[in-house]
Amino acid sequence: MKRAIVIYSGGLDSTTCLFWALDEFDEVHTITFYYAQRHSIEIDYSKKTLQLAKKLKNKPIKNHYFSIDLSQIGGSALTDPSIEVPKNRNQDEISSEIPITYVPFRNGVFLSITAALAEKNEIYNIIGGWNMLDYSGYPDCRDDFLNTFEKAINYGTKAGSQGKTFKILTPLLKMNKAEIILFGKEHGADYSYAYSCYSGNATPCGECDACILRAKGFKEAGIEDDFLVRLKNEGYNSP
Repeated sequence: MKRAIVIYSGGLDSTTCLFWALDEFDEVHTITFYYAQRHSIEIDYSKKTLQLAKKLKNKPIKNHYFSIDLSQIGGSALTDPSIEVPKNRNQDEISSEIPITYVPFRNGVFLSITAALAEKNEIYNIIGGWNMLDYSGYPDCRDDFLNTFEKAINYGTKAGSQGKTFKILTPLLKMNKAEIILFGKEHGADYSYAYSCYSGNATPCGECDACILRAKGFKEAGIEDDFLVRLKNEGYNSP
């Protein structure tokens, strides 16, 4: 039986990974982190997407939730409310430097916990929506980091020392946002509750980097954003 665990935030990229995993694996687990993020509303939305995915794919999904308070470290606009989220930046600004929305070593922390859970459950495929193109150069979303971490898991676990091989799978790593969206649609992804905004409000701000990159992706993909269509149908104003 092919088994995998998806690091699942509830955002667009991890939702794409979830639907892909459901097509590729017999048994799928997800792990969702509450880390005192400004946009913790994504966790509520993630539960709705999981229900949609179970129905659309007619497959069970084993969900895991983990809390860790990264606000104790701070240093990011996503975990420190005193730091403002950048708004209305152009594409050059977004791609020119690592922004203040970078959470120090977040993916390293998430991968460590996920690897421990995976080892306990004898799951050797770890999937995440890491991306080198449409992110702001976050160092813990890069190929060399992920390859190195995969080696660390295999060296540093009991399972690895006994000959089991963990794989970190990165299906979206070198796709732009439009390609990710179209790839997701090929696998039946429903983005109606896939939340991307850094603001943490039910209606996306349309001005933060995440909103800008998402809007650009749907425009280039030539399709409407499921999330905004849902808001419109529910009578909410969208940006």
